[in-house]
Amino acid sequence: MDKLTIISATLFMMADVFAIVSLAMPDWIVSDVGGATQLGLMWTCMTIHNRPQVCFTPQLPPEWMMTLICIFIGCVCVTTTVILLASSHWDGNVIPYARWVGFAAMVLFCLAAVIFPLGFGMAEIGGKAYQLPNSFQVGFSYIFFVLALWITVISELFAKRVCLPHF
Repeated sequence: MDKLTIISATLFMMADVFAIVSLAMPDWIVSDVGGATQLGLMWTCMTIHNRPQVCFTPQLPPEWMMTLICIFIGCVCVTTTVILLASSHWDGNVIPYARWVGFAAMVLFCLAAVIFPLGFGMAEIGGKAYQLPNSFQVGFSYIFFVLALWITVISELFAKRVCLPHF
């Protein structure tokens, strides 16, 4: 296994961790108006006027459900890519498959990033597609997801050998 394959596998693994952490936290959209509201894809947490925090599984709008599915399948693709890149140590013929599976993960993450803001019109937020109201802002989970997306893109560049210096 060469250095670029190791770098690519490491970056894909980092992207997978960031994507999984972003799904695990409810901080996709946050608000401090009337207490603390944390809207997420897996669960939502609310604190109303210094009462104990209440977390529950939300009824997701179709846009956010599609985002969740894209991210979940993307995480499976990234994990498969890491496994294929690691197995390339014994069989170099799997590298093209790893590249294509990594590319599929990148496309799924990009699709999720485009679909997610369509759900800003849900009743809990009250915005419009791609227009978040002033009382809400994106949280750490969304930032981690976008970081996972960019790391996946960079990992794919290393996997495709695009970043090779030309001497």
